[in-house]
Amino acid sequence: MIPGMNPRQMNQMMKKMGIRQVEIDAIEVIIRCEDKEIVISNPQVSKVNMMGQETYQVVGEESERAIDSTPDISSDDVKTVMEQTGKSEVEARAAIVEAKGDLAEAIMKLSE
Repeated sequence: MIPGMNPRQMNQMMKKMGIRQVEIDAIEVIIRCEDKEIVISNPQVSKVNMMGQETYQVVGEESERAIDSTPDISSDDVKTVMEQTGKSEVEARAAIVEAKGDLAEAIMKLSE
């Protein structure tokens, strides 16, 4: 905001310049990166459209959390890989983790 200008005048000026701003009622904003998530709690989110380009402005309390990149491995998946390759449970589980949960890739690697 510009000091001394009331919000109504500011909105009228922005409208004349082709800028539209909409407040979004958000509970939480999560930005996902490869190795972490940035979490904005209690955010104030504004969507701004200026000359056809939309941007978001986020203000709030920031925190980070690590991402667990280990895939969830079911016992059925391990059993399938063991049956197809004749390998042990430990070897099958390790191959599934290495293949990031892709059973076909895990089976191919163990069959080589």
